[in-house]
Amino acid sequence: MTSQPTMTTSQNIIVSTKMVVALLVLISFLVAVAFASDFYQDFDITWGDGRAKILDNGQLLTLSLDNTSGSGFKSKNQYLFGKIDMQLKLVPGNSAGTVTAYYLSSLGSTHDEIDFEFLGNLSGDPYILHTNVFTQGKGNREQQFYLWFDPTNDFHTYSILWNPQSIIFSVDGTPIRQFKNFESQGIPFPKNQPMWIYSSLWNADDWATRGGLVKTDWSQAPFTASYQNFNAQACIWSSSAGSSSCSNNSSWLTESLDSTGHERIKWVQKNYMIYNYCTDTKRFPQGLPPECSLAA
Repeated sequence: MTSQPTMTTSQNIIVSTKMVVALLVLISFLVAVAFASDFYQDFDITWGDGRAKILDNGQLLTLSLDNTSGSGFKSKNQYLFGKIDMQLKLVPGNSAGTVTAYYLSSLGSTHDEIDFEFLGNLSGDPYILHTNVFTQGKGNREQQFYLWFDPTNDFHTYSILWNPQSIIFSVDGTPIRQFKNFESQGIPFPKNQPMWIYSSLWNADDWATRGGLVKTDWSQAPFTASYQNFNAQACIWSSSAGSSSCSNNSSWLTESLDSTGHERIKWVQKNYMIYNYCTDTKRFPQGLPPECSLAA
């Protein structure tokens, strides 16, 4: 009887990785459930001289960039903690030199900020998802990732869970990064400054693609990014009252990663992380930031 060939360990790993990617793509479709959102109600277009547009009775927002200007918008509300979801479809084709930024931020020199930035690239090369966390005006906490899908083909959900315990970045429901509250160890955490939600599409060809080596090809302009299905379960800040009012369903305020979430983060960071400030000893010759030794 002829024996059947067996798979090698490396083949098993490849098959396993492909299965996980297929599962995550399936989850992305399940996560893309229509939320009740109205961009007219939730956001103001803040710049771009007509390059930002709200369409489809408030269900779709587009930002455009040409060689004269980019464009951007800002939430009407400020939030002090929340679970924020937005679906984005990024600039297709040759997007080198462009940056699509989607982030929460307060104001001032000691501001807090939670960043998603999508760094464009040449056609066929992957986008880079750049994340950062600022506390009291200090950032330098960059982690960068490739994505396991083409973010220009369809809408995908990018989420920030910000509660008193941690900040969790997720893509299509898959957590990719966690910044924990280590205030007890003397590390600042964003908890006192309400933040607006911002997004913009702009030219950053002095640094965005291969450190500025690849410039924006303006013959491809206008560049357009699209947004839909904004959802915020959050505490909305009232400046007049000096306090916040939270949504009825506030289970997110105590939400944390379960064992599956921890495994997903490990999987993403093993297979798709391309930069981690917590391993950049050349950048921090005097020692890595203190949260790096506590984050495990």
